[in-house]
Formats: sequence, C-alpha cells, structure tokens
Amino acid sequence: VQLVESGGGSVQAGESLTLSCAASGFTYSRNCMGRFRQAPGEEREGIAVISPGIGVIYYADSVKGRFTVSQDNAKNTVYLQMNSLKPEDTAMYYCAARRGSDFCDARVLLYNYWGQGTQVTVS
Repeated sequence: VQLVESGGGSVQAGESLTLSCAASGFTYSRNCMGRFRQAPGEEREGIAVISPGIGVIYYADSVKGRFTVSQDNAKNTVYLQMNSLKPEDTAMYYCAARRGSDFCDARVLLYNYWGQGTQVTVS
C-alpha cells in the first residue's frame, strides 16, 4: 500500500490550495480515509474523515466551512480543497487510510497507512 501526496506549498492568507493523495494497493471507496495535519511542536490532529459508503463524517471545527475533502474513486485519489487559508493552518499535512469501516474517526492511532506528508505554509 502506498499513499502519495502532492499539492502543498506557500501561499498568502486568504488564498487557496488543493492537496491530493493518490493510493496504490488500496481502494479508498471500501475503506476509511482521513486527513491530518501537524504543526511544529504540536500533536498530529485529524481534520477530516471519509467513511466508506457514507461519505464525509467529520471536519475539525478549525477547518469547518473552509476545507472540503472529496474522493475520486476512478482515480483512487482523495482531495483536500483548502480555502480562506490562515497562518494557523501552517502545518505538514498527511493523508491516512484504515482498512474497513469500523472505528472510522479522527484518532491518529486507528490508521494503518500514511502518506509522506506535504508542507503547507500560510503567511
């Protein structure tokens, strides 16, 4: 299983970015998928979760209304559209996957597979 992330970068406050996470050896539509981020000196936090057969089941309060997670099953890719970015959104962003649909939530320890991370810097 491999999760490959792309799309990070440096932007000004108020701008937008879209992150992608492409999977190989793993089918998103049948399994739980999460987006996380980790700022320097802080714990990794879950910001969005997609449950198979249900859809998006969780957004962190800090990103609700600004970030949108979606998946393209044909491409086996998950996207994180980030709008109205703020300096406090600066972090390393990760995608992660957990086999099956049980215990599909934002807890870091539940996830079996992780992308390499992509840096987002907002100034």
